[in-house]
Amino acid sequence: MSGPVVTLTEGSTGIIELARPEKFNCLSLEVHERISSARAEFEANPEIRSILIRAQGKHFCTGADLSEVKGKLNDPAALDHFIAFGMKNLRALETSSLPVVVAVQGLCLAGGIELMLSCDVCFAAETAQFGDQHAQFGLIPGWGGSQRLTRLMGLRRALDLMFSARWLKPDEAREAGLVNYIVPDADLHKAALDYCQKIATRSRPGIAEMKRLAREGADLGIDQQMRLERDAAVRALPGEDVVEGLNAFENRRAPAFKS
Repeated sequence: MSGPVVTLTEGSTGIIELARPEKFNCLSLEVHERISSARAEFEANPEIRSILIRAQGKHFCTGADLSEVKGKLNDPAALDHFIAFGMKNLRALETSSLPVVVAVQGLCLAGGIELMLSCDVCFAAETAQFGDQHAQFGLIPGWGGSQRLTRLMGLRRALDLMFSARWLKPDEAREAGLVNYIVPDADLHKAALDYCQKIATRSRPGIAEMKRLAREGADLGIDQQMRLERDAAVRALPGEDVVEGLNAFENRRAPAFKS
């Protein structure tokens, strides 16, 4: 697939690559549609074990395509579709059965940080910067930023980031819970891809179930969370991947999961 989004595979990893470097990889409706289509194709492919989202050029993504937004301001139905589809697309990444890893270089702002927040694991280049720019231009988040920032950073730190529109360096973003790994710029894509390939050695159903438990359980009380995990464990433990894993442990070898 070519155009504003390029998709490819590297081993067991499905790669979604933003390909509008001349426009700072800003997110148009077409970009969201391409991401959504690629995600669905990767989920349907049993050979794919993870998704890596990355971007061409100097910057990861500086937000929504504002020229497209301006063209919809006098058309409430079109504007609602633009916001709703973007929100649905990012929610689908968040709830995907596949782990979603993101590699960020340069600027990751506004809609770009909303895309990053919908992923499961974030690799940041040493020169990356993260911020929510909406307040600087009289805007508000529309793709889940106000909610996901609060969940990951805590209320006061999230409000400060939104109010001030300041940029975080990678070490600040990691301390705030937004970034997992910081790597040299030249190593960014390889480090993220190596991580994805390591996931390929795990049980695909097992990884999917852990992600579901963590995501769904975040909205529940502790007793409901424990019941959710208990029910999942009872279902999963008789499975062939668990049997293989236990046999591998007993025989001190690496497991060979069929799934």
